[in-house]
Amino acid sequence: MFSPRGPSLGELAVQALSSVERGYDLLAPKFDHTPFRTPEAILDATVEALAGQGPFDAGLDVCCGTGAGLRVLRSLCDGEITGVDFSAGMLEQARAAHPEAALVRADVRELTFAAEFDLAVTFGALGHFLPAERPAVFAGVFRALRPGGVFAFPVPAPPPLTSFSYWATAGFDLVMRIRNAVWRPPFVMYYRTMPLAAVRAELGVAGFAVTTAELPGLGRDQGGDPRFRLIVARKG
Repeated sequence: MFSPRGPSLGELAVQALSSVERGYDLLAPKFDHTPFRTPEAILDATVEALAGQGPFDAGLDVCCGTGAGLRVLRSLCDGEITGVDFSAGMLEQARAAHPEAALVRADVRELTFAAEFDLAVTFGALGHFLPAERPAVFAGVFRALRPGGVFAFPVPAPPPLTSFSYWATAGFDLVMRIRNAVWRPPFVMYYRTMPLAAVRAELGVAGFAVTTAELPGLGRDQGGDPRFRLIVARKG
């Protein structure tokens, strides 16, 4: 799962026993050599799906990490691109990879942008927020977008009950819940706290008109349904 340039088991253990912010500060220099980084195939599929949704001027990568989503924005946006994250270590890596981007250290539950962007994206970050925290994130993104702006992010189809993926993610979430019950500070990272229906409802409450787009290039399950969809939430 990890390249030779990725973190050691000991380094991962230290990260897992840290806060989310401190953990990602520690992991940042090696993050792009882990399976936690969003795969290029998902980034490329997102660019393809959004190509007809624009045009877009300014773009915002929400929880940008080391900047994978900034490449998506650079492909789609004609104007300035901005990344926001609360890990200084991750922002340092993003700055090295994307010197053309404006990078802001902030808690995305308390975004202060006001009608500054035409496109916002996020990749692999929503599991770091408890369900009760997501509405604040969505409301902040809504405020950050100009009228007609789009907030987009890919979501995987729920794995079948009989699959290895189902039990692997269920087991991971159980371990994280036990860890957070007995250890402080908490490390919030869950895979099974954002069912599509709940996310769509929360985006609607924030004011978005929500549609989904298939990402067929990422494969289909045995029933023929896409393994990934793109949430496309537009500000009216």
